[in-house]
Amino acid sequence: MLVDSLRPATLSSSKKRSAHSIDDTDQFIGHSPPHKKQLMDEENDQILTQNTPNDSLDRRRPIAFATKAIHAGNRPEQWDMNQVVPPISLSTTYKQSRPGEPKGHDYSRAGNPTRDVLQENLASLEGARFARVFSSGLAATAAMANWLRTGDHLILADDGYGGTQRYFRDISVAQHGVQLSFVDLTNLNELRKALRPNTKMVWFESPSNPLLKVVDIAAVSKIVKAHNSECLVLVDNTFMSPFFQNPLALGADVVLHSLTKYINGHSDVVMGCLMTDSERLEAHFLFQQLAVGSVPSSFDVYLVLRGIKTLHLRMRQHHSNAISVARWLETDPRVERVLYPELKSHPQHEVHKKQTSGMSGMISFYLRTDLEGSRRFLANLKVFTLAESLGGYESLAELPSLMTHASVPPETRRTLGITDNLIRLSIGCEDKFDLISDLNNAMETATGESRRE
Repeated sequence: MLVDSLRPATLSSSKKRSAHSIDDTDQFIGHSPPHKKQLMDEENDQILTQNTPNDSLDRRRPIAFATKAIHAGNRPEQWDMNQVVPPISLSTTYKQSRPGEPKGHDYSRAGNPTRDVLQENLASLEGARFARVFSSGLAATAAMANWLRTGDHLILADDGYGGTQRYFRDISVAQHGVQLSFVDLTNLNELRKALRPNTKMVWFESPSNPLLKVVDIAAVSKIVKAHNSECLVLVDNTFMSPFFQNPLALGADVVLHSLTKYINGHSDVVMGCLMTDSERLEAHFLFQQLAVGSVPSSFDVYLVLRGIKTLHLRMRQHHSNAISVARWLETDPRVERVLYPELKSHPQHEVHKKQTSGMSGMISFYLRTDLEGSRRFLANLKVFTLAESLGGYESLAELPSLMTHASVPPETRRTLGITDNLIRLSIGCEDKFDLISDLNNAMETATGESRRE
């Protein structure tokens, strides 16, 4: 049946922009892929064409992302009443027919039916064999960090999420004796120089948080594996979601997501996930769920499953709005510099285009002002909400130097460019003209200057 074909298949590591790639022009942003049966007129919602290309009828054609998002892992016949929506399993324990012979589950810390559905769905979307969910993104980080032993060396990208840096600096290094190096992984020579005989893991985001630096995932994976085939490459794919980027297909060993962000997409769940093709790593992740116990509640799992069903729709809208906002910011003289990988001005634009099919709603930019001006700008936003986090349907704005990256040492922030005039935006799904107008009005208040073309 259809659902059986939704399990992840092996993806080509030479993958370019995929079938759901977003064109770099406003007129196509947010539209369905070319192989879809219908194109809708945005003004009157009337069908313009019913043409169906022959390849869309080919039974060998891979199941599309949207179909997997809605159906993967969910087989109504697995439930006692054939429910179309997976039931929320609240039981903490399960009856056994004989001692030591559970039917499928024995205790909900180790697993339950609702969590099984989400994990299968996530694996399908990322093209992974295995997925395991945890109670937060940092719980997933801790589970992966527990792979390391005292004396092991970890390479961490120099400008990643502040919470990840804090965990490794203050827990893995200080308490567990892990050796840590921060490296600019956009410079492959720096990576080569940083690798040691005891390097066991290379960990990075692409794009990074908050500077949106793009790392060549395939190139890094190749260099690391040539140095030591047992050294793991982990990519935090939170900023992109599986809709726009699949690191396992590019050579990574592990993909991490904060499901709190784009995958759930509604700012009402805290959860994380680890995905891999390795049976050995899958056994480690399962043991971490069982032994450490940082697992999500079934109700939170249900909310993420519900959020995933609109992931493909939301990501198109995030991208459509973000590229418009980024282009507007780039032409504004009150802005020093815009960081958005879809812009041709981005230093790793070509790498980004090579390994993704689009971009999420994450934008960072430098406002021509000081700390007080940044505060005035953020305080005067009306549509954007001043808040940490990202990836929800609502637009957020924040000041990384005082918020998400406040735990990063000040001298490190200055070196990286996380200054007091760096603003990070999470572009939501509102009307893009309302977002641009809100930014413009807040800039006028903060700088005392109107926009000049």
